[in-house]
This record gives sequence, structure tokens and C-alpha cells, in this order.
Amino acid sequence: MEEIIATFRPDLFAGKRVLVSGASSGIGLAMAQGFARLGADVIATGTSEAKLAGAKADPANKGIRFAVLDVRDRKAIDTFISALPGLDVLVNAAGIVKPEDEFGEEGYLDVIDVNLNSVMRLSMAARPLLTRSKGVIINTASMLSYVVDDSVPAYCASKTGILGLTRALAHRFGPDGIRVNAIAPGYHKTNMTKPLWSDPGPAATIARKAALKRWGTVDDLVGAAIFYASPASAFVTATTLPVDGGYVVSGF
Repeated sequence: MEEIIATFRPDLFAGKRVLVSGASSGIGLAMAQGFARLGADVIATGTSEAKLAGAKADPANKGIRFAVLDVRDRKAIDTFISALPGLDVLVNAAGIVKPEDEFGEEGYLDVIDVNLNSVMRLSMAARPLLTRSKGVIINTASMLSYVVDDSVPAYCASKTGILGLTRALAHRFGPDGIRVNAIAPGYHKTNMTKPLWSDPGPAATIARKAALKRWGTVDDLVGAAIFYASPASAFVTATTLPVDGGYVVSGF
């Protein structure tokens, strides 16, 4: 993280307010850390009080406020966001996966609700505040927006849907001065992918397929999020940036 943060001006987001959903751990937490390190007032949300308490106690998360928010609950979202004094950046990072269970209706709908529907809920709720600030929305797509894993149909569908939703919201919100983009992570070492990266066989196979011959870390996604939220991308909207070490375009 240090080298990434050093790339940017230390006060880049001073006075800015950032909300990151799904940020009690993993990718969302890393993004929250990145914004906080550059001066932003960051609120990180999640549904697990235990995880949020653990994150709050970690010195690495100094300056981040943690709050419980169920992104499946529209009323809770509206109440939470309406209480904010302002907002400059919304990062939609909440996500779940349920291998094989997604072939059942309950599992399928739950994954779609968290991964895709929540992005619409949060974005619509935040629109008035982001209009005032001419702010930014950053969504989380996936390499599975482009390729397939037949054990997770809802995950594939939800992450493919993020591409279209990002483009649609960018055009609808554009006249308000709001930019909407997405980041598409590849194989990064998180708790969600631990069954793969902790097994030497699959871990090596995945690393070989990437152009950079390694797994990604959560820190690898921080720079992309900072770029999208910064003035450097002032004329960039409706795009999705793959951050996958070249995995998706590999032909072998």
C-alpha cells in the first residue's frame, strides 16, 4: 500500500467524504484505507458487527468510521444516506458468492440482490448528495463479467450486470455532473478466494494464466479506485477497468 499511496498527493481527498459498502474486509476495506490515507473522511459499512469491530480495532484502519448497513434493505439505506451531511465518492464493493447454491432460487436471488441490486439502491439514494458535490460512483465488477465459472451463475450474472448498470447510470447521472465507472478485479487474495490460493495446485495454475504470473492483492485495486475518484479522470465515465494482471485476455 505504501508505494501506491506515495504516488498521489497526500491531501488529494482532504475535505472529501467517501462511503464504501462491503468494507469490513477484503477489497472494500483496502479501498477505504486508500482514501483515508489521502485525507478523506471515510465511512466503511458491512453487515457483520464482529468483523466491523475487528476492523475498527486495527491500527491500519485509523481514521475510518465503521457502520452496520444491510445493502439489501432499501429503507435502511435511505435512512443511512439521508443522515450524511454530504458525499463525494460512493464505492459499491459489497459482494457475496455461493458456489453451487446459486442454482437454487434462494441462493441465486440473494447473490443478485447483494451484488447487483444493492448498487442501484445505493446509487439512487446517494444521487442527490453526489449531485451537490459533482461526485463519483465506483462499482465493483469482476473478471467473471467477461468469462465464466459454471459453479456461480448468479455471481456471473450479477457481475455482468454491473457493466450495463454502470453505463446506464453514467448516462443518466452525467447531466448532474456525476461520473460512474467500475473496476473489474481478477484473482486477488481475499477470504472469498482463499480455497483457491491456499491450494498449491489451483494457485499455481491461476498465476500461470495471468500475464504477470502472480495473484493480485487487494492493494492492487486501490490505485484504480483513487484514479477514478480523482481529477485525473475528470472526463472518464461509463467505463470498466480490468485489474486482473492480464488474466481475462489470456488464450491458454
